[in-house]
Amino acid sequence: MRKRSAKKRPLLPDPRFNDQLVTRFVNNLMWSGKKSIAFKIFYDAIDIVDEKKQDEEKSALEVWKEALTNIMPHVEVRSRRIGGATFQIPNPIRPDRKISTSMKWLISFARKRNEKSMAQKLAAEILAASKEEGAAVKKRVDTHKMAEANKAFSHFRF
Repeated sequence: MRKRSAKKRPLLPDPRFNDQLVTRFVNNLMWSGKKSIAFKIFYDAIDIVDEKKQDEEKSALEVWKEALTNIMPHVEVRSRRIGGATFQIPNPIRPDRKISTSMKWLISFARKRNEKSMAQKLAAEILAASKEEGAAVKKRVDTHKMAEANKAFSHFRF
């Protein structure tokens, strides 16, 4: 790269749970800089998860974190052009990219659901992901299958 890599900006923890991961998630959820609306959507979704969850020992925030862990991919395929042919080469993912990918998948598949409000969509996707089901978990499984299928090209990685 020609330029220096940008410094990581410190994230302020969210007001309700005092957790930086929540702020990071809300920043991904936010549209057009409307952070207060994004926080309201997230907190409403967490309240819905708290009402609907089956496991009484876990808090709603722990259910959300478990859902993120279940969605997190460990390998991904990257396209690389070698001698006129393009190969899909499986690569392990950095920890921070794992988290951001799982957040983006959770939000995008929640938006595609057909419940009434965004908070209900997000809550339903969180509950599904915590039980290892739903579209976001399927995306992780498909990504891993793609990497497994292209394992033969992993020697092109360097």
